[in-house]
Amino acid sequence: MNREELIAAIKEIASPYTGDKTALDQINEETNFITDLKINSANLVDIILDLEEKFGIEIDNDSMSKMLNVKSTIEIIEAKLAENDRK
Repeated sequence: MNREELIAAIKEIASPYTGDKTALDQINEETNFITDLKINSANLVDIILDLEEKFGIEIDNDSMSKMLNVKSTIEIIEAKLAENDRK
C-alpha cells in the first residue's frame, strides 16, 4: 500500500471525527489531527482503534502517543505492517 492509499484510508477513518471538514479535504502528511482537523484526544484514540482494525495491526501505547500527524501515523502503520509480514 502506497502513501496516497494510506492517506486516503486515514482520511476516510478520520472523517466522522473531524471538526474542520475543509482541512480534511486538503489532508496531507503534514496535517495535524488535533490542531488542523480539530479532533479531540478521545476521538484520536477512536481513529487509532479503527486503523488497527482496518490494517490488522496492533499499535502499542508508545506508538500511539506519537500519532499526532498524518506523516507519523503513516510511518507507524508501515512499520506495524512490516512487522506482521515478518511473522
